Order: sequence, then C-alpha cells, then structure tokens
Amino acid sequence: QVQLVESGGGLVQPGGSLRLSCATSGFSFNLYTMRWYRQTPGTARDLVAGIIGITEVTSYADSVKGRFTISRDNAKKTVYLHMNSLKPEDTAVYYCHAYLSNYTNYWGQGTQVTVSS
Repeated sequence: QVQLVESGGGLVQPGGSLRLSCATSGFSFNLYTMRWYRQTPGTARDLVAGIIGITEVTSYADSVKGRFTISRDNAKKTVYLHMNSLKPEDTAVYYCHAYLSNYTNYWGQGTQVTVSS
C-alpha cells in the first residue's frame, strides 16, 4: 500500500523557518522524482520544488529560489522541504508528490503552512 505522509507544517512568523517532511512507503522511492506542490483556496496546485531520484538534481520555482531547499534520504524513503525567510505569500497547503510517469504517481494528504504575525 502506497503512503505519503507529510508533517512539519504549522504557524510561523514572517522571516521564520519550517522543515516539512514526507515519509513514504509502498513504492521504490529511489526511482521516483519527488516534488513539493502548494495550493491556496480557489487556485491550482503550483510546483514548488523537485528532486530526481538517482541523480538528486533539484529544481525550484522562481518564487522560492534561494529560500527553500528540497532534499531526500533514500534510506529513510523521506523527502524534505527546508523553508527559510518565509513570507505571508508562502501560506498554503503543501503537498508531497511522487512521480514515475503520468500513469504512476502518488500524492500525500497535505500539510498546512501559515505565515503570519
């Protein structure tokens, strides 16, 4: 059974930091590109960051470059999103996504991140 379980969300002040985790099971984690998306009410999910399974090459949305870092631990089958210098516009539900192909991909349930003073 495939599972992706996000954790680490919460309320943080502007300029603060959070680390999101996505613990997975039920698929060959090291083969999958892992991504973080985020979504606010009434909008589509936006890609925030991604990391390829074998090479661990990373990519980021322009809005988070230099502030967010995606990483993975293949032994623990977990992907992380380190978020620094958080802004109110980073407020969203953050989703973990595992991608192998358009026909083989999985979503987590999401974790809320709120940036507010």
